[in-house]
Amino acid sequence: MLTNNLLVLKKASLGLAIGWTLLIALLCLVSFGSLPSLSVTGADKYVHVLFHFGFTMLWGFYFWQKQHQKTLSIIIRLVVVSLFYGILIEFLQETLTTTRHADIYDVLANLTGAVIALLVFVFIKKTKSSQTAL
Repeated sequence: MLTNNLLVLKKASLGLAIGWTLLIALLCLVSFGSLPSLSVTGADKYVHVLFHFGFTMLWGFYFWQKQHQKTLSIIIRLVVVSLFYGILIEFLQETLTTTRHADIYDVLANLTGAVIALLVFVFIKKTKSSQTAL
């Protein structure tokens, strides 16, 4: 029973991670000109932080489950992957779309979200380590 639940959880986490990755690409490459704009200064940067926080958390959760160990090296690699994925999206925005343009500040916002996720994983790991020591 436990094995079946873990298998379902692994498949669900993989599906969520892939879905989130594709959602980022879709939302960053499709024009939404007919939607009302937000009047919050820098709102798109907050969205980039959220996108890459979610990206790193979901993929990190999947790999931690898959490898049955909670190593931070996995998450550090995911931060790098998130950075390169964000750069790829910015490149595609500049070359494939006419309504969107590459922005170095978007890349920095992406990196910020991934690093925040890394810090969350560090906190989780330290909390679990202190609980097992008791």
